[in-house]
Amino acid sequence: MSTAFVLIKAEPGCERDVYLSLLNIDSISETHVAYGEYDLVARIDFDDEKEMARTLIGSMRSIPGVIKTETLIAVEV
Repeated sequence: MSTAFVLIKAEPGCERDVYLSLLNIDSISETHVAYGEYDLVARIDFDDEKEMARTLIGSMRSIPGVIKTETLIAVEV
């Protein structure tokens, strides 16, 4: 299983709605509100890149209020 952390910028005033929508996506194991350039951080656990792409592009980016995402894929060193 692989992990990615997704940084999410939301429209002002939509942060709570985006947060609540993220809680309904099965492959997201953690969701946090953050201060700074990005408003939320979500952790995705996935078995393959297609599953990650479906979650990121098909589910997360289509949430109303999401302006921008940045995906950080975790690796072992």
